[in-house]
Amino acid sequence: MRRRLPRRVDAYVSRLGGGSPRVRPAPPPVPAELVEQARAGRPPVPGAPLRLYVAPANFAGQGWLWARAAERQLPGVGAVTMVGIPGGFRFSADHHVPEQVYLRSAEWQREQFDYVRQGFTHVLIEAQRPMFGSLFSSNAFTEARVLTGYDVRVATIAHGRDVRLPSLHRENYRWSPYVREEWADVDVLERQVRRNLAGLASLDLPAFVSTPDLLDDLPDARWCPVVIDPALWEAPEPPLERSRPVAVHAPTNSKFKGSDQVDEAMTDLHEQGLVEYRRVEGVSPDEVRAIIGSADLVLEQFRLGSYGVTACEAMAAGRVVLGHITEHNRQRVRDAAGDDLPIVETTVENIREVVLELLDDRGRAQKIAAQGPGFVRKLHDGAYSATVLSSFLTTS
Repeated sequence: MRRRLPRRVDAYVSRLGGGSPRVRPAPPPVPAELVEQARAGRPPVPGAPLRLYVAPANFAGQGWLWARAAERQLPGVGAVTMVGIPGGFRFSADHHVPEQVYLRSAEWQREQFDYVRQGFTHVLIEAQRPMFGSLFSSNAFTEARVLTGYDVRVATIAHGRDVRLPSLHRENYRWSPYVREEWADVDVLERQVRRNLAGLASLDLPAFVSTPDLLDDLPDARWCPVVIDPALWEAPEPPLERSRPVAVHAPTNSKFKGSDQVDEAMTDLHEQGLVEYRRVEGVSPDEVRAIIGSADLVLEQFRLGSYGVTACEAMAAGRVVLGHITEHNRQRVRDAAGDDLPIVETTVENIREVVLELLDDRGRAQKIAAQGPGFVRKLHDGAYSATVLSSFLTTS
């Protein structure tokens, strides 16, 4: 029996259960073969006592990696991940659903809702995105209320732009990319994020964030660090042994990484023959692994004041990683890991100078790089993240 729900939410549930529905326009038809493909790919519900469903973003494969970490580290947990596929590279997930089906198939959406509410004890909603497409007006917060009404425990995890408030970031970060002169839609994003923050505040449910800077926006959340498999990134050759080191910049979004400034500084050093600079974009995850493993220097991001998956991969490979991490975020990392973050502090204004210093003192740079694999095993191999999630993954 479901608990008492808000009137608007109860109307949704009644419609699903055969009550008097409100008329809504039928979605555009979705090819039947795609619906059947999504249905056939739906994994069985785990047999574990604690059954976790993670969906629907899986950015950089993180949903899948958090799920596997929880299964590996926490007794009695079984997990399933789902992602609606918009195209591009596929990261590992338990259930890849064609985007047309995820967004527009009312049949699949109803079936998926029943699958989750009947089969799972816990749900982790990623990036404030709806798990069931348009079934609940494409509103993840309504989904959360409905599921809690069925005694499913629900939490949220923020990935970045879904909760990073542009106006606050501009105040706190000197080189913030959230400036109107560079990005015409920054005010649109401000409104979207404010709606997400208001929605989260209305839920009063456990909240997690994937990077330490997001605690600025959600101070009551817990940091659940991004996860990588360190073994996949091990590189046999130490960095900075060759006379002309290879420097790599592999931005997922050049605006947020400070790529223009990186290009300017590193192209100059490349033309002088001091480094071999490689700007890498649009390659598969396997190609990125080979590129980072063969690099000496990895230039990560210089405008957000934090760090993410690429930096962790480069640290695990024992590369010299450069990036801008504010002191308050470095302290958050220090508090969690008990160690300093082995990323060489660099800003958009001194990239060239820092690289030259590292080339002049290669021994110091190599010592910093050597700390990377151990640091990643402490904080980013999944064990720490599973411990954080354990506060949510309980039976009561």
